[in-house]
Amino acid sequence: MSAPLDLHRMAEERTESRHRDGPAGALDTAGVRKLARLARLAVAEADIEPEAVRLSAVLGAMDVLREAVAREDEPEQVTPMAHAGDETNRMRADEPGEALANETLMALAPETLAPFVRVPKVIGEGGGA
Repeated sequence: MSAPLDLHRMAEERTESRHRDGPAGALDTAGVRKLARLARLAVAEADIEPEAVRLSAVLGAMDVLREAVAREDEPEQVTPMAHAGDETNRMRADEPGEALANETLMALAPETLAPFVRVPKVIGEGGGA
């Protein structure tokens, strides 16, 4: 029986290795620029390096998943993981902001019956928007 796979640790190590050593398949800043151009995305110059790190993390996680799939006959040897990266939710205070004036809302809505706005039925057999 082989040693258990710690997928989270492996993903972190592969990400660090990809970014530091640049093995085949690693994404560098030129790769990010090319990918952004092909996807027709505007990426600020200051965001190129951080995106290279983030996308390399995705590639590292895919490598880890390939290895886990190769061990599909030993599922108990794969340590569960919640996420592939160390990203966290941005938390901010839930504070109410300025409300939209009812007259403005009525002017913006496609269908109204003051003071209500008609919206498409999305639950049941409404079919959505």
